[in-house]
Amino acid sequence: MARYTGPKSKIARKFGEAIYGEDKVLVKKNYPPGQHGANRRKKTSEYGMQLREKQKAKYTYGVLERQFRNLFEKAARTKGITGEVLLQLLESRLDNVVYRLGIAPSRPAARQLVLHKHITVNGHVVNIASYQVKPGDVIAVREKSKSLEVIADALAGFNHSKYPWIEWDEASKSGRFLHVPTREDIPETIKEQLIVELYSK
Repeated sequence: MARYTGPKSKIARKFGEAIYGEDKVLVKKNYPPGQHGANRRKKTSEYGMQLREKQKAKYTYGVLERQFRNLFEKAARTKGITGEVLLQLLESRLDNVVYRLGIAPSRPAARQLVLHKHITVNGHVVNIASYQVKPGDVIAVREKSKSLEVIADALAGFNHSKYPWIEWDEASKSGRFLHVPTREDIPETIKEQLIVELYSK
């Protein structure tokens, strides 16, 4: 299965949230897509709600089903609350950290920067979007990529203090992953317990 490349507004309307960032279409049409979207009042089953949360998490972080299941299984084996650990693993992906640092305007854009070898981790180029960043790692823009317009535009006016688990050095265009974020620090509105319940069936 290929990664979703269709209209992002359609997905945002499906979940009723701007999961890809600010969405003008969602403001105008805050109901599900489709011919009967505005009039749909169908009650969602317990399974439906659990599946919906899993899909929302997958679309939010840009992860496919096999990757997502592997992350869940890793979270289940790790000490701690499984749902919270799952979100922490998703937050620790290199493409997500690049996005959180403000180097890219969106997660798909961050993924592309990583794949095109514009990002380094501890001084070494890493082109694997799913690479798990560890506390203390330094994520930076490659020297020859610092003049890229997409990076300069994303960094312009970005508030680097809104995520307490990372810090940014403007002079070197690099950020440090200080520690794994707590659930309270992760801004996503994902109900991770429903995902745990889905996979536990």
